[in-house]
Amino acid sequence: MQFIYQIIELTNPQLNILQKLAKDKQVENKKYFDKLKKKTPKNLDYIMQDLHDAEFKKTDCLSCANCCKTTGPLFTSADIERISKHLRQKPQQFIDQYLRIDEDNDYVLQKLPCTFLDTDNACFIYDVRPKACREFPHTDRKKFQQITNITLKNIPVCPAVYNIVEEMKRKLPL
Repeated sequence: MQFIYQIIELTNPQLNILQKLAKDKQVENKKYFDKLKKKTPKNLDYIMQDLHDAEFKKTDCLSCANCCKTTGPLFTSADIERISKHLRQKPQQFIDQYLRIDEDNDYVLQKLPCTFLDTDNACFIYDVRPKACREFPHTDRKKFQQITNITLKNIPVCPAVYNIVEEMKRKLPL
């Protein structure tokens, strides 16, 4: 099956159409990633790093912060220790005040948007933010083919991920 790719350079003001575009391409993207897992190019991680770097040279996360407004990170024990220390709280105080345990038994935020998101989209705890936030949107991770499910979930959340996946399909037709 051959895909026809329409590159739409998404910018942050177009968040209102991101979910529709992501939904329209959901089946296509799932098929693409299924093929990618079966026939992974040897240089995939290098290509993804280049695509990620190129996209984030022109993406201003502070003008968007959709990830902080609509999704919450998982908090590891190390995250809880680091952030609670920064806030001069005991870890249990931090947990009680900000976190809950989800259906997967992970610590997540009690509510969204993120409690630590300021009105200018900056993060109050940026220097000590959770690992999941530091690594988001995960498009530059090693062994990218192993995290395609995360990428599929992040396409409707992050315009940069949408752009990276569209460019990936253009550069790596399968």
